[in-house]
Amino acid sequence: MKNIDVCPGTLASGFKSYSPLCLRKVFDGKKVSPYLDFSLEETSNEILASIKSISISGVQEKFSALIKQGKITLTTPGESGRYIIKPIPNYTHLRFRQNIPANEHLTMQIASQVYKIPTAENALLFFSNGQAAYLTKRFDYTKDGIKIKQDDFASIAGRTEKNSGKDFKYSGSYEDIAHLLKRYVSAWPVEMTKYFRLVIFNYLFSNGDAHLKNFSLQETENGDYILTPAYDLMNTSIHIDDGDFALQGGLIPESEYSEIYTRTSHPCKDDFACFGIRIGLPPKIMHETIETFASEQSKVYELIEHSFLDEKVKRMYKQSYQERLHRFQRSDN
Repeated sequence: MKNIDVCPGTLASGFKSYSPLCLRKVFDGKKVSPYLDFSLEETSNEILASIKSISISGVQEKFSALIKQGKITLTTPGESGRYIIKPIPNYTHLRFRQNIPANEHLTMQIASQVYKIPTAENALLFFSNGQAAYLTKRFDYTKDGIKIKQDDFASIAGRTEKNSGKDFKYSGSYEDIAHLLKRYVSAWPVEMTKYFRLVIFNYLFSNGDAHLKNFSLQETENGDYILTPAYDLMNTSIHIDDGDFALQGGLIPESEYSEIYTRTSHPCKDDFACFGIRIGLPPKIMHETIETFASEQSKVYELIEHSFLDEKVKRMYKQSYQERLHRFQRSDN
């Protein structure tokens, strides 16, 4: 059994299980164990075949889950899960793949706790063999179990593999998403600020998989549309070699690059300021947001230390943050 000395949800120290805050946010106040009674390897093929698998996107397998008698269990046909479990991917060429669940959990906690970005509620859980898995609470259902209408930006843009090729979710630019957000969201200035913060966060924490399907709109009770909580946030540079941005069109047109961006091939805060103005943010909000992210945050290091990453990967995560932060802080002015 995995030894725990921090909450596997909030990463607060001094807990052997989920903290009261985590239980309230992730499990609606129910007392739940972070330990599963089985491992995927021990589960028979027949049982696994009957498990309601959500999808396999890229290399990540996902399973639907629910809570029964204080235990997290996989759903079976006919059951509707309110949670998604993402185990360690089987794709063996990924570097440090055993750390992928802890990486996603840490990155989501940093987004939420340090930068106050609304995120899907999440935690880690542990199979009987000690392997970690990432658990996220679904936000596309009401408390009464009614499915909430939701669309990702690949669907909103009308991009599919058939009309845009197999890399369709990586096509376009972050400005394209902003234009669609303006078109479909009546209160777009508020949502655009959230979107801007998320784009900067993805850069600062090396999320090279922030593609069209990882941004979504959700219908409110009033019939309006807002951004969903952030999801699938991870420092992908630890596991693969990727670029600064997931979308092929990048942040801003090349003609608008700062001198630093042109010379180094990496953006600085001037480029994000240009992006902010181009997508319609008021200059005051744009500058305040940039300065927040340009300031080194000690809480980031605290959460990294408390995380379930291996010690070597913790050092890599810190180094990645420091490198991106240094690039971001630069300015032509």
